Amino acid sequence: MRVTPRAGLTRVVDGDPVRIYVTTVPEDGKATAAAIEVLARAMGVAKTRIHLARGAKSRDKVFGFD
Repeated sequence: MRVTPRAGLTRVVDGDPVRIYVTTVPEDGKATAAAIEVLARAMGVAKTRIHLARGAKSRDKVFGFD
């Protein structure tokens, strides 16, 4: 999945790769936390069930599900 911070709208766009747009800034993991919230809402699961598996400092991220 590719996360794009500082976007105009918060949304998830299906494709290859799935793109997650968030309006937050990419500092101290804020954009990643916002991406987890958006992804959880889009999938209909609790955000505590999603964790970052790889890509903490990258736009390309891999999320894991519990």
